[in-house]
Amino acid sequence: MKKKMTIWLLALLLLLSGCGAAEGTEPALPDNSDVIAFEEVVQLPQTDITDSEENRQNEQGVDEEAGQSPTEPPISLPQQTTVPEATTPPENSTFEVHFIDVGQGDCSLILCDGKAMLIDGGEASESSKVYAYLKKLGVDHLNYIVATHAHSDHIGGLSGALNYASVDTALCPVTSYDSKTFSSFTKYLGQQGVSITVPEPGDTFSLGSASVTILGPQKSYEDTNDTSIVMKVEYGKTSFLFTGDAERTAEADILDAGYDLSATVLKVGHHGSDTSTSYPFLREIMPEYAIIQVGKGNSYGHPTEDTLSKLRDADVKVYRNDLQGTIICTSDGEAVSFSTEKNESVQTNPTVTATPEPNDVGEYIGNKNSKKFHLPTCKNLPAEKNRVFFDSRQEAVDAGFDPCGNCHP
Repeated sequence: MKKKMTIWLLALLLLLSGCGAAEGTEPALPDNSDVIAFEEVVQLPQTDITDSEENRQNEQGVDEEAGQSPTEPPISLPQQTTVPEATTPPENSTFEVHFIDVGQGDCSLILCDGKAMLIDGGEASESSKVYAYLKKLGVDHLNYIVATHAHSDHIGGLSGALNYASVDTALCPVTSYDSKTFSSFTKYLGQQGVSITVPEPGDTFSLGSASVTILGPQKSYEDTNDTSIVMKVEYGKTSFLFTGDAERTAEADILDAGYDLSATVLKVGHHGSDTSTSYPFLREIMPEYAIIQVGKGNSYGHPTEDTLSKLRDADVKVYRNDLQGTIICTSDGEAVSFSTEKNESVQTNPTVTATPEPNDVGEYIGNKNSKKFHLPTCKNLPAEKNRVFFDSRQEAVDAGFDPCGNCHP
């Protein structure tokens, strides 16, 4: 009996001991470490992400912690095709654009609510005129000075401006260029402690109540004309597109960027050359008015009939420095109006180019070589390349020209 009891007790102890092992905590560490090592070998490639893969995941916007896509990233500046909805300018706000006659070159002064921006300055020979014009208006401070590109007929006269007015910001598509006019420009900027800022497409800034958006250049170009800064200035419901000398390649790239190019007033590209103002570009702008900054009797044939014909087809009213001198455009935020230095009603875009009559613009024609001036009907007119045009007899005399002995102008 005692032996059976002992056997039963031993069996009970063994049973209790086995149950304790089964209900124990964790498996032994060696077995567990084998499992961990295996899992690490399998999972490591999933977390060893290359740069390109990480960028791709970032572009997809995966938020691992939240388990969902976060708010989409903001659109980059070049893709912003609209600006805030046009607003009515505040009471007592003013806006003017002065398309200054600097001969065969560009020069535009924008004045808005006491702020000023000068875009280009013509040739270096026009420096004194730009200086005098700013002085006449009392514009001794420029918030922005813009050299649309490095060619002398745009950047030369800016030295005159910098000798009269201080400047906050200078915009140019390049910071260096091998020319005397560019060196002069940077020299006078340096004297004011101002360095060139190269704007990017999509950049925006304010000028008083007006807003300015940079549209080009969209990329680097070998042709300096195509590097031109192209900008849209908006004031209320009116807008102005300044194109420098941008040609068709640059125009096409701006079109491809998808910007809103519509504008009330277009500063025609490259002085009316047929290398600019392509039909697709003009169709997107559909301006009511166009300004051609061009010199009288220039040797380039600007503006070309090709460009003038496109503007006629689009029913655009044209103003020209060569025929009307300095042109001032005023906006009240709803509509624009123009005043010209002279010949406000002259035909600026005739269907057929006519020979000037005695009372027309270019009433007298001078000879650069002989310093004689003639009536347009004179049989002794000089060759086209040697002609100088005068609007009045007194203008010819003041310029040092003598009357022709045959036509007696």
